[in-house]
Amino acid sequence: MFRPPREPTDPDASIRATDSDAALARLSAVQKGYLVDPFVRHLVPRAHLQPPRPPLINIGTYVRTVCIDKLVDGWLQKCSIEGRSGCQILSLGAGSDTRFWRLATGPWKDTLSKYIELDFPEITTKKTMAITKSRELSSLLGKPGEVQIDKSGTGLHSPKYHLFGVDLRLPPADTLSILLASPSTSDSTTPLLSPDVPTLLLFECVLVYMTPEASAQLVQWFVDYFSSTDNNTNRKPRVLGGIVYEMFGLNDPFGRVMVNNLKTRNVSLPGAEPYPTMQSLPKRFLQHGFRASHALSLRELRASHLGTTELERISKLEMLDEVEELELVLEHYAITWGAWIDGTGETKADWAGWGLNQAVAAQPVDSDTSE
Repeated sequence: MFRPPREPTDPDASIRATDSDAALARLSAVQKGYLVDPFVRHLVPRAHLQPPRPPLINIGTYVRTVCIDKLVDGWLQKCSIEGRSGCQILSLGAGSDTRFWRLATGPWKDTLSKYIELDFPEITTKKTMAITKSRELSSLLGKPGEVQIDKSGTGLHSPKYHLFGVDLRLPPADTLSILLASPSTSDSTTPLLSPDVPTLLLFECVLVYMTPEASAQLVQWFVDYFSSTDNNTNRKPRVLGGIVYEMFGLNDPFGRVMVNNLKTRNVSLPGAEPYPTMQSLPKRFLQHGFRASHALSLRELRASHLGTTELERISKLEMLDEVEELELVLEHYAITWGAWIDGTGETKADWAGWGLNQAVAAQPVDSDTSE
């Protein structure tokens, strides 16, 4: 008689392990030539010994990365047009993501004013160690005297980049209010996260692992924080954007296979239940008062947002036999984005019109340029 599988002593270990999967997938896509990312090898232990992932995983990672990059570039372009004090980006459930370093060495480095990452303390501790061990990563944070490591070792802070260890499922009033809404230093009255600076929230495969109630509280906290009333009647409208990448449509046969495969790894997806269809995904933001929200599956994005030349390039990298399976997988992952604007005052940028189409050709522009 077989013994039943032992319950894991740490119920979150399986969720945290998905970050390793994502990092290894990104490393593989880089090694195979799909993506350019010189920083990912610093965040993957023994990167040079890791075997490549199958073409299906490489292509999915490529489509996800390129399309989110285009959305982020488009947001930064809007910030440049708006001409305010740069742009803030918060990556919630950031894991081993390298976006800060890619932005810090790219054309938008002067537009980015602050980049904040939050994840489980166990993950941020490993990332803190990896950053401090890598001269390439740590040198882009600032001068040695400008970089501080938390006493707990779970995070670090520099002029632009901040890394926090926190459980995002906890009430935001008890966590984010302390980390983001409190003065950034002991001799300052300014909060780390300024509600007066256009801000973009990134949720890459994080909300789907949370209960709908917890994820709704998280998004609503930011809306409430940015809509807080003050005595400045002349202030410009506040702007908040969001990008969500996650699984959806898990009620069909292929979706149920995905769910069952994850269950064998002790991973559940409670956050997917309220969003079973493509049409339901924009509700993620619209229910919190966002002015506009859109969603596209990775299958649609691959077909219509990459360009013929790029599709031809990646088709030559590897032989893909499982075309039908690839289509099924891409059809069950989606990117949702939305924009929230507080107030009725005028803005230089068309924030509600932010999206993938305009992000394709986004480049830094003069801050005095208007749309």
